[in-house]
Amino acid sequence: MQGVARNFFTLAIIYALAGMALGLHMSISQNHLQTPVHAHTMVAGWLMSAVFAFFYHLFPIARERTLATVHFWLTAISGIGLLAGLFFLLGGNPAVEPVVAISSMGFYAAMFLFIFIALPVVWKRH
Repeated sequence: MQGVARNFFTLAIIYALAGMALGLHMSISQNHLQTPVHAHTMVAGWLMSAVFAFFYHLFPIARERTLATVHFWLTAISGIGLLAGLFFLLGGNPAVEPVVAISSMGFYAAMFLFIFIALPVVWKRH
């Protein structure tokens, strides 16, 4: 794996470890208030980052574009902002709701950017 594929896979592993640690913490403490954060971490973080990693690994032409790097950083920054913000919001800090909203919009924009990058590659006729 090279380039953004490696970056996304590394990010996926970090999300997986963080999500599993949060799940273990909730189980041990028997406090499941952060279940939405756990679910978002595992799906939006681990799963989506791994899918992006394997896409860029399978289609090297896509990872060579500058937009792939923009996609990685937009996904990473907005995803971390979303998960951290959601953690604090559910922890009783309503002041971070704008962070969650802005990060959510950034994460959504990253998915649109991925569509713009991926669809032309997979639909290209050889």
